[in-house]
Amino acid sequence: MSPLLRRLIERARLPLVDELSLEAFLDGVSKERAQALLFLSGDGANRPETGDVAVVLPELLSHFSDRLRGAVIAPEAEERLRPRLHAYVSPSLVVMRGRVPVGVMPKIWDWADYIAKIEGFLDPCAPVLAGPKRPQVEISFRAGA
Repeated sequence: MSPLLRRLIERARLPLVDELSLEAFLDGVSKERAQALLFLSGDGANRPETGDVAVVLPELLSHFSDRLRGAVIAPEAEERLRPRLHAYVSPSLVVMRGRVPVGVMPKIWDWADYIAKIEGFLDPCAPVLAGPKRPQVEISFRAGA
């Protein structure tokens, strides 16, 4: 783990979650009647925006303190969680409602854009992100056929 992520986790007291601990974190957030804000950093490798997003994340959590709980996705779990979270660009922030993603904010944004977008994602009527469509096959059998 990069020193940048280690400092973020320590200073902001954010949990580090992977595919095994993510469900428990999200369930705990739901019990608090809040939503989750997950940080996929790309571990800062060749991504200058990662440091910027790491600075903004605690500020966003403070601004939405009554409605958002933050966590950092473990770098070694990011690739496996990307399809589920719809976060294919690093760094990204993902807003979750329960166990499903509501929105993804890749790279760094202006403060006003973060606030407006997150407000929209926190709206109970905001649609969740649908998973990838897969072909569906139906097989039916009839007696005597």
